[in-house]
Amino acid sequence: RTIYKLGKARERAHVLAGLAVAVTNIDKIIKLIRAAKDPSTARENLMSQSWPAADVAPMIDLLDEPGRGVIKGKYKLSETQAKAILELRLHRLTGLERDKIGEDLKALGKEIGGYLELLASREKVYQLLRGELVEMKEQFGDARRTTLEEDEFEHDIEDLIQREDMVVTVTDTGYIKRVPLSTYRAQRRGGKGRAGMSTRDEDFVSQVFVVNTHTPVLFFSSIGIVYKLKVYKLPIGTPQARGKALINILPLDEGETITTLMPLPEDEDTWADLFVMFATESGGVRRNRLSDFTNVMANGKIAMKLAIGDRLVRVRTCTEDDDVLLSAAGGKVIRFPISAVRVFEGRTSTGVRGIKLAKGNRVIAMSVLRHVEISVEDREAYLQSRNAVRRLAGGDYTDRDEDKARDKDLAARLNEPRFVDTMANEEFILTITEDGRGKRTSAYEYRISGRGGQGIAGIDVKRGDKKATSIIAAFTVIDADQLIMVSDSGQIIRCSIDQISIVGRPSRGVTLFNTAEGERVVSASRLRDVDNGDKAEGGSNSLTDIPMAGDAEAAAAEPPDETHADQPDA
Repeated sequence: RTIYKLGKARERAHVLAGLAVAVTNIDKIIKLIRAAKDPSTARENLMSQSWPAADVAPMIDLLDEPGRGVIKGKYKLSETQAKAILELRLHRLTGLERDKIGEDLKALGKEIGGYLELLASREKVYQLLRGELVEMKEQFGDARRTTLEEDEFEHDIEDLIQREDMVVTVTDTGYIKRVPLSTYRAQRRGGKGRAGMSTRDEDFVSQVFVVNTHTPVLFFSSIGIVYKLKVYKLPIGTPQARGKALINILPLDEGETITTLMPLPEDEDTWADLFVMFATESGGVRRNRLSDFTNVMANGKIAMKLAIGDRLVRVRTCTEDDDVLLSAAGGKVIRFPISAVRVFEGRTSTGVRGIKLAKGNRVIAMSVLRHVEISVEDREAYLQSRNAVRRLAGGDYTDRDEDKARDKDLAARLNEPRFVDTMANEEFILTITEDGRGKRTSAYEYRISGRGGQGIAGIDVKRGDKKATSIIAAFTVIDADQLIMVSDSGQIIRCSIDQISIVGRPSRGVTLFNTAEGERVVSASRLRDVDNGDKAEGGSNSLTDIPMAGDAEAAAAEPPDETHADQPDA
């Protein structure tokens, strides 16, 4: 510090010495400056001449500058001093100002002398240090107000992760990513949307849901293993990015695929109020408490023990007030209450029989429906009235006045109080076959029976002289949903659910995908709350509207009393 102050004092004294020399030779200085054609010439002329130092010589000697001392009573100005002289204001040439320059120079001389004396004496340096330390002690020597304790960092690293809404996007072939919700700007209805994800020609976005960065997600694999990740651990990307393959995120074995993604409530204390229903290809079902999957290690956890050759088809959360609907590839379906399956305490059991399958048949889908108490007579009457409404909306009653009058009478019964709740709780099942046909059917047409039976016909899979087809997907839908189907040749078609007819349970349905000879539909998925217009530029699905965690694909995160919405099997 003293060395620094000494340097600053010498710099100031150097300038003052030049000014003092200029004041001593003021007339010659002014004459030289007036004769110069520009400031640069004046500065060079000032530096080139030797100026009488007179009584300023002792001060210059005190500066002890190498090569810049007084020689034979004369002193040469430096560039810094010449600049200071040219910048000198006229009022500094008055008598008082000239005296002040001299006084300042003398004061700086004493200050420089004091610094030099201090640096030359070790005893004075220690004395100064001792005095300053005593002063600091007197000023800051009060008792410490804070305490220092040895303790470990007890907070979870998750506490440092910012809570932010994320759009999680999953493709049919198993690519996943998350994008901040703020990236998707709100648009007016009817907009074109923006590119939501870059995919291959044979791939498509199958699931889209909005969750928080701290939301836990369960990943159930085809071999009965469950993995658990928080959303913030998923790869983040741009809306146009393809994402990262799940096989590179989870420790999946060869041939193991993820069949179900299940976002869950952040508060794990509420998991005890929910159940998890498993369904396997062989027709087995099992019910566990969701709280059984609170602690899942990084390498996964056995969710259900499967027999050799069997695979996990679907996992859904449910409550005691729900029903299970199992759909088999051969066209049979069965509906039974959740309570028909006891709660299993372990996770390694194979469960119980949900549906009795014929040889070669397999379960391809499971849906969870609301359990509605309704008598057989009321159910049949309600279905007749609903069918009459649909006939009145699009039927041809030419020369059929009696039929029209009868249908009007049937439709009028829907206003009766007994049918108000029935209509509000009605759900629809979309069933699709591999030859591209499909239909919507009221869930009331699937009567509730006992667990373990052969079931009833869910759709007509017979094709006359041709080989019978099979079901490839079945799930609940609403009118606003969108359907995406993919064939084994890589063709993709997208249509609105409201364009699909509502018909009876055992019917064949209508053509949804006009397949070529030998071509078959291999995958079908439903998107909810998406733009009904054209696809976004780049061939990706439009994300004009994005479903929240309680809708569509993220139905697992809903409270128990909310409306169910199945996630289709792909």
